Amino acid sequence: MTDFLKQIHAIPPFSTAIVSGVSLFRERHSVKIDIVTETAYTSEDEARALSIARAFVPEEFSCSLNIAKLAPDEEMIARRIRRAIEVSNKALACLLNDDDITVRRTEDGFDFTIAVIADTPVSENVVENVIAALNKTYCGKFTGKCVKSERKIDSIEVEEEGENIEYDIPVRTFRIHDFSFLEGEEVQSSAVYLSDVNFESENVVICGEILDIEERAFTRKSDGAEKPYFSITITDTTANMRITYFTRKATIEKIRKLKPGDSIVCTGKTEIFRGAVRYTARRIDFGGIPEGFVPVKQASKPVSRFYTSVSPQPFSDFTQADFFTSDALPQCLKENTFVVFDLETTGLNSSPSGGNMDRIIEIGAYKIIGGEIKEMFSTFVNPGRKLSEEIVKLTGISQDMVEGAPVYEKVMPDFFKFCAGSYLVGHNIAGFDFKFVDYYCAKLGYHLERKIFDTIPLSQELLFLSNYKLNTVADHFGITFNHHRAADDALVTAKIFIELIKLKKSLPKPV
Repeated sequence: MTDFLKQIHAIPPFSTAIVSGVSLFRERHSVKIDIVTETAYTSEDEARALSIARAFVPEEFSCSLNIAKLAPDEEMIARRIRRAIEVSNKALACLLNDDDITVRRTEDGFDFTIAVIADTPVSENVVENVIAALNKTYCGKFTGKCVKSERKIDSIEVEEEGENIEYDIPVRTFRIHDFSFLEGEEVQSSAVYLSDVNFESENVVICGEILDIEERAFTRKSDGAEKPYFSITITDTTANMRITYFTRKATIEKIRKLKPGDSIVCTGKTEIFRGAVRYTARRIDFGGIPEGFVPVKQASKPVSRFYTSVSPQPFSDFTQADFFTSDALPQCLKENTFVVFDLETTGLNSSPSGGNMDRIIEIGAYKIIGGEIKEMFSTFVNPGRKLSEEIVKLTGISQDMVEGAPVYEKVMPDFFKFCAGSYLVGHNIAGFDFKFVDYYCAKLGYHLERKIFDTIPLSQELLFLSNYKLNTVADHFGITFNHHRAADDALVTAKIFIELIKLKKSLPKPV
C-alpha cells in the first residue's frame, strides 16, 4: 500500500489522497479501489491513477478505481476532533465546550487548537490521537496543539440528570367462563392473563387449560413423612405457566381426577425467585377462558423522557456523499425513519419457552433519517453470566468487556427510546434479533411495534447470489467490514438496506 500511495501522490491532484477501501469480488474476479481526494482532477489524471492501480492488481482480476472528492469544512473537522477526544480521553471530553475547539483552514489542510482547563487530566498524545483520527477520514495536512483555557473548573455548570417518570402498566384480565366449585369457597369472576403474571402478590387468580399434570411427593422436614403435591402446567393462549399445588386430604381425590384438557381456575400467590415467577395454588376450581377469546393488546410503558445509561451519538460517513445521493434515493427512504440493529448474544436460544433464554452482550444500531445514516447507538450489555470460549472466539468480546457494562434493565429503556417511531431493520431480524429485543423489552413493560424489514428476504428478491449471508451481500455491493461485531454488522446492514431500497424503489411488506 505504501508503494501504491507513493505513485498515486506523484499525480499532483492526488498528492494528499487517501485510500478509503479496497474491495475484492471473488465471484466476479474483480478488485475495486476507493480513493478520496480534496482537489479537482481531470480525466487524464484519473486514467493515470487507474493505470497505476492496474499494475498492483493480479492479471486474472479486472480493476476499477472509484475516486471521491471530499472537501471538509471547519465545522466538520471540529466535530471529528470532538469524537476523537471522546474515544481517547473521556475525562477531557466531559470538560470541553464546543467553543473550546477552534479550527483554521491552512493552505494544505487545517490547524486546530484545543483549550484545556487547568488541572484537567490530558494524556501527552491527545493531539497525535486526534491527527490520526482526522487522517483516517479526511485528506490534507493537520496540525494542532493544546492551550490553557481561561475558564475555571468551578465555573462548569453540571447538567442535572433528567428523571424519568415511573409508570406501572395495569395487568390485563378476562372474565372466567362457566365457573364452578371444585374445592373453593369464593366465586371468581375474572383472571389475570398468564403473560402478565410477572409480579409478587399474595392473591392472584389465574385460569387456563391443563396441558400437563403430574403427582409428586416431598419429604416433610418436621416428621420425615412423605406428602403428595401436584405440578400442573396450564395455558390461557397468552402464555404457559407451571403451578405447584400442595394437597389436602379432603380434596386430593378430586384433584387426582383432573386431566389434560380440563379447564381450571387457581387462586394462589406468586413469588419471584432467581428472576422467574413461581406460582403456588391454594385453591383449584373449574372454569375456562371465554369462547372466542382474543387477547387485548398489552399497553406499553411510554417512551422515557431521558436517556439514562446509553445515549445515541451523531454519526457521519463521508461515503454517503457519493453512494447515497438525494437524486438516487426513493421518496420512501426520505420520508421514513429506520433503526438498523444487530446483536451479539451468549448463544442462539431465542425462545424463552425452554427456560434458558440467551442473553444480549452487545447492541449496535444506526438510525437512517432522510435517507442518510445520522445516529449511532452502541453498547456492551452485562449478561450476568460467564461467556463461553466459543462466543469469545466468535465475537472477540471478552468477559472484561461486559463485566463493567450496564445490565439489560438499564439498556433496554434507552434502546426502546432510540427505536420509537422507527421501522426496525436487520439481517435475519425476524428469526433472531427482534426476538431478543422484544423479549427483554417486554420483561420491563416496553412493547415494540412489529414494523420490521429483514434484509435477507429482500436480498433474495432483488439479487442473484450463491447465498445471502451478510458478508456475501456486502461483497456484492463492495462494502467491507469487521464481521461478528454488532456495531460493524449493523452499519453494513444499514448501507445494504439503503442500496436494496434504491433497487426496489419502494418499501417491502413488513415481516
